[in-house]
Amino acid sequence: MVISNRVSSNILTVLKYAIVILGALIATVPIVVVFLASFKTSPEFLDGNALQLPHSFINFQNYVKAFVDGRMIVGFFNTTLILTISLTGAIILGTMVAYVVNRFDFKLKKVILGAFLVATLIPSVTTQVATFQIINALGLFNTRLAAIILYMGTDIIAIYVFIQFISGISVSLDEAAMMEGASYLTIYTKIILPLVKPAIVTVMIIKGIAIYNDFYIPFLYMPKKSLQVVSISLFKFMGPFGSNWEIISAAIIITIIPTLVLFLFLQKYIYNGFTAGSVK
Repeated sequence: MVISNRVSSNILTVLKYAIVILGALIATVPIVVVFLASFKTSPEFLDGNALQLPHSFINFQNYVKAFVDGRMIVGFFNTTLILTISLTGAIILGTMVAYVVNRFDFKLKKVILGAFLVATLIPSVTTQVATFQIINALGLFNTRLAAIILYMGTDIIAIYVFIQFISGISVSLDEAAMMEGASYLTIYTKIILPLVKPAIVTVMIIKGIAIYNDFYIPFLYMPKKSLQVVSISLFKFMGPFGSNWEIISAAIIITIIPTLVLFLFLQKYIYNGFTAGSVK
């Protein structure tokens, strides 16, 4: 009986590791294929198989051509500018809403939360005609403000994460600060914001990656060449470089690098943020 249990345990362990390895391969093999292709010449790419190593890993011509001809410097500049302003505004709005909802009782509290929930349930594509008309009427079409305003719209997931963290902050801190003469704004800036840093980092990464990868809003609201973002820069390689997949692969790697570096440096905040938010 003991031997049977031990065998079953070993089989389950092997099965778990096999599933993990399989999942890792499924996730990494496409990236490895693109990475190898980015160093290949056009004949190498056409004649060899996907996993065949390139003749040289110091062939950066594809990267130079992708970066220069694709005007990716413009894309990174616009993406960084839009991303920074959008995230800052979304975090300020999200933490303020979460603070008010968690700390105050008022008649429209449930209505406000319900409105955010309903907004997430409605497919965004169904409201794009009305949204486009509003943006155009405000004179924001073909400007960075169009994307910034649309991205700053706080979603229920961010609010939920902030609410979970704020609910874990003792109300006695607020009361003690108020006895010292602190206003609600002071409590928010001096007590709430510093204590919800893990939640802020979590939302920054989740929403930041979503904005960085978004194609629809920049393509629809900012068609001007000088306003192109990273995703548009990558998309434009399907035009003049439609058959040069090695150059497209180099552009993909250039696009992946910032998010990969950001994730490696901040991954502990993601895990800590989700774990703490789920139990508070």
